[in-house]
Amino acid sequence: MEDARRKISLSLLKDEDRIVLDRLREFGDAWIVGGWVRDVLSGFSLELIDDIDIATNLTPDEVKAIFPRSIMVGEKFGTVIVRIDECDNRDYECEVTTLREDGGYSDGRRPENVIFGQEIEDDLARRDFTVNAMAIDLNGKMVGNDKAQGELLDFWEGEADLESGLLRAVGDAEKRIGEDGLRVMRAFRFLESGEFGLRNLDSDLSNAISSNLEMLEMVSKERIWSELGKILRGHHSKEIIEKMHDHGVLDKILPGVSVNLGVHHSRDHMVNLALMCSSETLDGSELSEKLAGYLRLSKKETATLFLLHELRGLELDNSIKSVRRFMATHHDQSSRMMILEYLSGTGVETGEFESCYQSAGELRAGNLPLMDGNLLSSLTGIDPGRKLGRLKDWLYRIQVEEDVENRESLISMMDEIPWKEQEFADWPVLSWP
Repeated sequence: MEDARRKISLSLLKDEDRIVLDRLREFGDAWIVGGWVRDVLSGFSLELIDDIDIATNLTPDEVKAIFPRSIMVGEKFGTVIVRIDECDNRDYECEVTTLREDGGYSDGRRPENVIFGQEIEDDLARRDFTVNAMAIDLNGKMVGNDKAQGELLDFWEGEADLESGLLRAVGDAEKRIGEDGLRVMRAFRFLESGEFGLRNLDSDLSNAISSNLEMLEMVSKERIWSELGKILRGHHSKEIIEKMHDHGVLDKILPGVSVNLGVHHSRDHMVNLALMCSSETLDGSELSEKLAGYLRLSKKETATLFLLHELRGLELDNSIKSVRRFMATHHDQSSRMMILEYLSGTGVETGEFESCYQSAGELRAGNLPLMDGNLLSSLTGIDPGRKLGRLKDWLYRIQVEEDVENRESLISMMDEIPWKEQEFADWPVLSWP
């Protein structure tokens, strides 16, 4: 291992980060570790950089004594969520972890025992990938220092791997993956490098993943979905999903689910999950229930998956009436965009529909029916019941399709529809598509 050091500007540190670092270093040592280091070296802008993670040789109890408002979320493993009083931002939090030397991983997820350490090099040696195993050793005070710097600690050539776009395990790949099943999912997540492109799996890491797929069985479904959701939000989710498929990961986490690799992804993780499953022959109810079990989806996520999967194979009606029904049945902008992104991703030509939607403007009467049931009963002589309800629904559809602005106009249109002759079970109702 080579101890390569160079100066790193710390100008992107938040004021709150500086306070925490200075206070910790009054009582012990502290280093910036993990994603913040990786993202700064990658050249990410401030808004794309992860929240800071800090390593220290102080124990969790000592950290808590310095910052009394802190939360002891994982003191057994050395982790404290630090909250501070010395700033206006009362919502600020950062993760501070005591240097560690792990025992074995008998459950494939958590070390059997944790030995708190004093050497940053030993702590970095137990991390997953070289791009995550770098640290910054701090020089001088951080608060009020616009020219603050630190020295890069890179014992595993993580910076070189960043520059070459390679994801490589720290040390022996088989050992790293065999310790913790979640690292299989994390490996694919860290292939994502945003606008900077897509990283490649080191061959040893690739082989270790393929030979340790059973480790995924030891990871909670919630953690699997958390990592998969992050992958599906990325710039290169389609390519990463293809790599996961090639390695057999998708068969392991979504057994029995047909995966469609011929779709075009969006940046919405739920849209992309639905697109992945768009070749599945199960109906929306069956598929959403199945994936809710595999991934512990929330009720809202399950409903979204059901909605989108039911639209597969849709022949889009580009008429203004269809567009208005679309707007009335899907009130919020985010739901509408999800639907259009899903349809586009499955290969449906949505350009004409979107153009009509963008020029249509919101419905003049809003999304609520203009016709009151009591008034409709007095106008038609139909007693309250299913027939009256169906007529009200029919008039609501007309209101939406014709963009009727007021009740008087809608009443005048009743003479134009054959509600007196037809069986009410055949009357149209508001729906889309």
